[in-house]
Amino acid sequence: MTSIAEAEKIVRQGAAALQSGNLQSAREAFRQVTRTGMANAQIWLLLAHTAAQLRDWAEVEQASDAVLARDGSNLRALVLKGDARDGLGDARGASSFYLKATRLAEATQGIPADLAAEVRRGGERARAISSEFRRRLASRLDAAGLDAARRSRRFEESLGILSEEKQIYLQQPSAYYFPGLPQIQFYEREQFAWAAALEAAAGAIRTELDAALAGKDGFRPYLQSRIDRPSYDFHGLLDNPAWSTLYLWENGAATPGARDRFPQTFAALEQVPMPHITTRAPSILFSLLQPGARIEPHHGMINTRLICHLPLIVPPGCGFRVGNEVREWEVGKLLIFDDTIEHEAWNDSGEDRVVLIFDIWRPELDEGERRAVTTMFEAIDAG
Repeated sequence: MTSIAEAEKIVRQGAAALQSGNLQSAREAFRQVTRTGMANAQIWLLLAHTAAQLRDWAEVEQASDAVLARDGSNLRALVLKGDARDGLGDARGASSFYLKATRLAEATQGIPADLAAEVRRGGERARAISSEFRRRLASRLDAAGLDAARRSRRFEESLGILSEEKQIYLQQPSAYYFPGLPQIQFYEREQFAWAAALEAAAGAIRTELDAALAGKDGFRPYLQSRIDRPSYDFHGLLDNPAWSTLYLWENGAATPGARDRFPQTFAALEQVPMPHITTRAPSILFSLLQPGARIEPHHGMINTRLICHLPLIVPPGCGFRVGNEVREWEVGKLLIFDDTIEHEAWNDSGEDRVVLIFDIWRPELDEGERRAVTTMFEAIDAG
């Protein structure tokens, strides 16, 4: 029977052989210790690593499985298990282990540089596997007469989720959730009869905006400290003019003087189906994002509304993401989206970006539901 001291000596011999490049001798030494039943996770990892260099994928899998049976979150073993599955012809299985390692690594501090490099390698291979899987699916669909031009946007997104290139984003309102509403990231502006007339007024709205921008008159940080509520800094944007707003309608009414300063803007919005709920809605504002500013991923408060952006000043280098989809603002073209789905915005240009923002009722709510929601919030506000 092999003693602990003898086993340790054999491991040292194996490690020396591995370091000198004598892979067969190293493997035999590590195998000898594993057969004694005294091998710990580190020894099994050494065997898996050695077998991987010899491209003996069956043994890599056996050894990495032994490690994972002891520690299912061992990053090196997960990557080696992925390598084994890949080498044995199971690319999708390999991808699942690479992705698990990647996700665990993202939540782990202080990973050694060599291990971080291995995890990155696995992540890159997982992305390549995903792209190839997506390509094969698309090829089969094309052959069946369902080419990209005939596939819907949401079906394309489902392919991205299936191939793990995209993820599932759902409504996560922070204040009020109305169940049963569709999980739609962006609505198309052609779905709304009032949209074309509002877009046609973009030039006149821009003229009124330019007058306000001349002295940044009325603009203030979007996030401001309050004495009656706790203040939470949002990625350095609390009381920060990098994200500034000029309100036209706030706290249940037009802001003082706004109708006189922005008459054409108010006129253009008259036909828009905005909710009117005491001090809560609508909100109508110009939103200014300074050069280099970024609004980090976040969720809106209430899913019974949609948020509309009418872009007015958009330098190159600006972007906007809702869920899986990134769209660029285009001057005069509405973006309509569900802000209770994770979203973010950025301005990587050297100039200010300004959009007109307002909210509308979700089209799926009937008149009775809209009235009920309005009455509920008015009751809440009444105390």
